[in-house]
Amino acid sequence: MARLPAMFTHALFRRALFLAASCLFVLLAAPADPEPKWISLFNGRDLTGGLVRGKATWSVQEGVLTGVGGMGHLYTDAVATDFEAKGMFRITAQGATANSGFYFRANPPTDNPDGFPRGYEAQICNTGDAFTGWLWKPGKPTGKASELLVKDGEWFNYRIRAVGTHIQIWVNDKLVMTHDDAEYKTGHFALQGHNPGMKIEAKELFYRELGK
Repeated sequence: MARLPAMFTHALFRRALFLAASCLFVLLAAPADPEPKWISLFNGRDLTGGLVRGKATWSVQEGVLTGVGGMGHLYTDAVATDFEAKGMFRITAQGATANSGFYFRANPPTDNPDGFPRGYEAQICNTGDAFTGWLWKPGKPTGKASELLVKDGEWFNYRIRAVGTHIQIWVNDKLVMTHDDAEYKTGHFALQGHNPGMKIEAKELFYRELGK
């Protein structure tokens, strides 16, 4: 079998190397899928886009969403299935135990729209066994948080990620809860005022949809 001259062999090798390098450059230069955009749940001015249920009184004070006065919930008009959500929260006792929660995949109960939402709750309560960071379902602690990282009167950061049945909760950027549950699949976000004699505050509330 006749052999190609060395100069032709080297030329073919250089051409193959050039083509491989070009393909690699194209792959590296191709734009990655864009990150989902964060969408605001609260405009920082008023209750536009919110649905009030129950006895709690809601207001906006210096850009902070504030709830006092009794048991009730403020639902957002946003509906999400697979998502990440984040925000800053603070509870303060004003004569009674401070207790609240940030709900997701939640809807008002059809038999009592002012009652506890049907959905998941990221607990906000710094006393008792099922404290801030636990996952709750109506009246039931469901997913255990590894530790309590928050005190009353302190702002803290919550981040919740729910994809399919897999739910994760971070407190102050530390993962504290991972749980799988299939009961609630889609619904609103909501903020809870649990009882008289306490105050819940929230700001910088955002979510982004995943899996689209």
